[in-house]
Amino acid sequence: MSKTFNIYCDESTHLQNDGMPYMLISYVSCAYPQIKIHKNYIKQLKAKHKFKGEIKWSDVSKSQYEFYADVIDYFFATDLMFRAVIVDKNKIDETRADYTHNDFYFRMYYQLIFHKLHPEYTYNMYLDIKDTCSQGKLVRLQDILNTNNNIRNIQFIKSYESFLMQMSDLIMGAINYHIRGLNKVTAKNKLIEKIEAHTNISLKKSTPKTSNKFNLFYIDLK
Repeated sequence: MSKTFNIYCDESTHLQNDGMPYMLISYVSCAYPQIKIHKNYIKQLKAKHKFKGEIKWSDVSKSQYEFYADVIDYFFATDLMFRAVIVDKNKIDETRADYTHNDFYFRMYYQLIFHKLHPEYTYNMYLDIKDTCSQGKLVRLQDILNTNNNIRNIQFIKSYESFLMQMSDLIMGAINYHIRGLNKVTAKNKLIEKIEAHTNISLKKSTPKTSNKFNLFYIDLK
């Protein structure tokens, strides 16, 4: 039986000269018929905690911890799925052919998406529009990803339009914060501990390829 899934992608510290050591690209995916159910529940959580605005890792603080903790608990209690690919930017050797930082950006999208596609399902991809270069990115991503007939739609949207894209930002942000060895914000540390408790894994290494609920892939450049 054919199913349709929506994939909501986001990026973190992916720019070449941003001074950050890692490039991360991630998604939260959802069965299309379940989107309204998840959206309504997140609305209930926002009302419960009097939370306004977008769900963002950068905004996690002591005063909003309980809301963000409930969001993480909700993710792990549902059929939502998360996947991230991570690369150490210092290991990108741009002297090699087809090995530039920009090449890796698009290779990571390929790695992010293709290894988890089910041959009998169809997918809609939504990416966070971040800058004036987005249209050019879209054209190249379509060239790379449309080779697979399972992907029927790829488009950019604003993050405020999708709570699932915001959830991807939250979880990916936690991973990025953790692998960079940061620990100054207590609320962020507690959210990381909560994610680790739910997954029972280290967030600093790849998960098995068969992991579906929560999947990490650290690209090893040799």
